[in-house]
Amino acid sequence: STLRAADDAISEADILGQADARIEQHRKGDAVVKVIGADGKSLPAGTKIKIEQTRHAFLFGSNIFMLGRYPRERLNQEYGKRFAELLNYATLGFYWASYEPERGRPDYERTEQTVRWCKEHNVGCKGHPLAWNWADPKWLPDDLDEVIRLQMQRITDIMSRFKDIRYWDVVNEATHHDRPDFLKRSPRLSAAITRTGVPAFVQQAFKTARKANPEAALIINDYRTDEAFIDKVISKLVDEDGRPLHDVIGIQCHQHGGAWSTKHTWEICERFAKFDKPLHFTEATIISGDVRHRQGAPWESTPEGEKRQAEEVVRFYTVLFSHPAVEGITWWDFSDAGAWQGAPAGFLRKDMTPKPAYDALKGLIKGKWWTTTEAAVDKDGQA
Repeated sequence: STLRAADDAISEADILGQADARIEQHRKGDAVVKVIGADGKSLPAGTKIKIEQTRHAFLFGSNIFMLGRYPRERLNQEYGKRFAELLNYATLGFYWASYEPERGRPDYERTEQTVRWCKEHNVGCKGHPLAWNWADPKWLPDDLDEVIRLQMQRITDIMSRFKDIRYWDVVNEATHHDRPDFLKRSPRLSAAITRTGVPAFVQQAFKTARKANPEAALIINDYRTDEAFIDKVISKLVDEDGRPLHDVIGIQCHQHGGAWSTKHTWEICERFAKFDKPLHFTEATIISGDVRHRQGAPWESTPEGEKRQAEEVVRFYTVLFSHPAVEGITWWDFSDAGAWQGAPAGFLRKDMTPKPAYDALKGLIKGKWWTTTEAAVDKDGQA
């Protein structure tokens, strides 16, 4: 809180200018290593040892929806290889209508395959989303009480089954559950949420999720970054004693129309940091094509756009990595092939070759922000 008070009037130049100092303060810690030789004895004082980081605590992620789904095996192999080389966190899809198109037959096998791949590659997992009225499964009944019961049962079943998935977007975009396009695609679940009331529905979903897996980290996720997210959802997401039911605040930041300014990004962090919950930037995009794209036309990556994207990605990640409240960033999508809205927002092109943004970000995650150092053993055998 002291840092936030001091930073109330921070300038745009200072946000970036002081970023390295904040990263030094908030992303690093001290450690003492007891160094033992092959014979089990301490090494002699003065022995030099090399220390290299093996993993970030910070979550550098992307959705992993296209893992193994391309028609050519070479593309699948490159996608997985590049993902594991750069990132330590993956978002898995649980969209109800496509995940369980036939009642009682959810796509658990696909999820289990992806979780296994993530475990093999030391990548943490998040499920997204457990509750969202984007589209009804076609088999959803007309009985609104039964719809709510099925929604809560879905949360229980999925979270009980996938205990290895630590993070969950429990309710997605609750600020606008009554958007006309949502009501058209999801008339039954939308009506059930309306009748229940958004605060009561969100509270019930989080309580159900907590009961199903008390060890999970529960996220409330939205694309609204204004006061509506606070007033309509976060301030009401509390139990009977006023304690928050969520563990993390999820912030979407699709920047298809141009990258956010440094100042705006920082102000969003400050706005939500006051709730003393970790912040995850859950869906981030900065495109490498024309920001004035005409809907329906092909949206291609361009050399100029890729150069701009790389610069903006470095700036965006530096601001977020330097803010003490932020604990994770998830990119949307990893490759242009199969990307949301066909946007050229991936770190990889459609042929899976890396864009400059991939290399620039790798230079930060596995370079500038990756500890490799040397130390000398002291008289007690410690470094």
